[in-house]
Parts: sequence; structure tokens; C-alpha cells
Amino acid sequence: MPNIKSAAKRVKTAAKANLRNRSVKSELLTYRRKVQEAIASGDKAAATSAVSVYASKLDKAVKKGVIKGNTADRKKSRSALALAKLA
Repeated sequence: MPNIKSAAKRVKTAAKANLRNRSVKSELLTYRRKVQEAIASGDKAAATSAVSVYASKLDKAVKKGVIKGNTADRKKSRSALALAKLA
């Protein structure tokens, strides 16, 4: 445990941020799985809406600083490409 008061505060805030970030990353994995399932099922309408929601969630994660912008762009691009191959 830290001896300095500010260091102790940083431990607390880092723990809170870790929980928040884990929650967001877990949510992203869930939506990625939904996109993959929708594409695998062959339902273009469901896949389109799933990709749209996934892209939105990725953008929100970037805005919160959980993931980097290029990472989100790459993931959006790959899901859009998979959707395009479905057609």
C-alpha cells in the first residue's frame, strides 16, 4: 500500500477506471460476437443492424479512451468487409 496520500488516491481511481474499462471491453466482445453470429446466419438485415450497433459501441469506447481510434477503425472495417462479403 502506498505511503503517500496522492498515491493512495491514484490506486483507488485506477481501480475504478479498470472496472469501467473492463466493462466496456466486455460489452465490445459481446457485440462483436453478435455481429459474427448474424453474419454466419446469413441474415443480411440482422447483420447490417448488428454491424451498425457495433460500430457505434466502438466509437463510444474510443471517446471514453478505452481503446485507440485506429483499433476501432480496423475493427469497423473488418466487420463491414465481412458484411459486404455476405451480399
